[in-house]
Amino acid sequence: MLEDKNPQRTPLSEYGEFGLIDHLTQNFELQQESSHTGIGDDAAVIDPGSDKIVVSTDLLMEGVHFDLGFAPLKHLGYKAVMVNLSDIYAMNATPTQITVSIAVSNRFPVEALEELYDGIHLACKIYKVDLVGGDTTSSQQGLAISITAIGKAGEETLVYRNGAKPNDLLVVSGDLGAAYLGLQVLKREQEVFKVNPQNQPDLQPYTYLVERQLKPEARGDIKELLAELGVKPTSMIDISDGLSSEIIHLCKSSKVGCNLFEDKIPLDPQVISTCEEFQMSSSTVALGGGEDYELLFTISQDDYQKIKANPNLSVIGHMTEEKEGIHLITRMNTKIPLQARGWNALNDEGKEISKDD
Repeated sequence: MLEDKNPQRTPLSEYGEFGLIDHLTQNFELQQESSHTGIGDDAAVIDPGSDKIVVSTDLLMEGVHFDLGFAPLKHLGYKAVMVNLSDIYAMNATPTQITVSIAVSNRFPVEALEELYDGIHLACKIYKVDLVGGDTTSSQQGLAISITAIGKAGEETLVYRNGAKPNDLLVVSGDLGAAYLGLQVLKREQEVFKVNPQNQPDLQPYTYLVERQLKPEARGDIKELLAELGVKPTSMIDISDGLSSEIIHLCKSSKVGCNLFEDKIPLDPQVISTCEEFQMSSSTVALGGGEDYELLFTISQDDYQKIKANPNLSVIGHMTEEKEGIHLITRMNTKIPLQARGWNALNDEGKEISKDD
């Protein structure tokens, strides 16, 4: 977990827009050869060489995507970068640069933004990406963070959503559902705190879940692992909105169907025990929870022997002809249509998984 500094309160007006940018980014150093010119000019200059360039942007809004009641700013900065790097890795590409733009109200002092940028800085350092630009502006209420990630890959390396074929195997990295349950734990403890501010939450039994929610990691290691194994996925996507939604995206883009096997979905023991505590179905949480930032991809059956013994990867289904549809095969061997139950930020209340699901 990331640690926070003891906050002071320097008003943003003390620095001004450009002075604030200089202050927040003074410790960022360029690490990529392709980063020709970073912060300090009208635009960044990137020299990609002969590779293809991939770009992804995400916007995170306070009250929609995060709650500062339990999300420390340093963790938020780190997570905001991970959200974008995950999209680049889902193209089987290597992230190289990011730009960061924020809209912030005057309720935030300079020290709060220093915390946010400390998390961004740590993410850049660990994942070897360069901060090369962005913007700051005022907000009437709350905080908004927009990050654009830039990456590169050779055309022969890139993987798209539309390459899956019938009989391909469906594979997922890591385990699913922990981030959603971490959010539920934090929300519960927040409500307890509102009733009794003297009560200190005991998050020790939920360490893995909370860390998956507040400080996820983009799976660049899986990209490297697949390269070492000599496996190139036929299609790939990251799991940001829930397993069911992402499978449906792959199927629609590739014009194929899918059989997903419930008993093959990888679950951490802490997910299983916490689902029992919250009286939730672990399968429903894995299918609809989202924010796992694992990689979901398809491979040719010929590559199965290369990955079958790897503890980082789980084969959870196979692709079928489009006319056969998209189905979940339950533990009772019942075949039911798979429905998208992932996060939708445009709904009035986002998404909640009920205990009856």
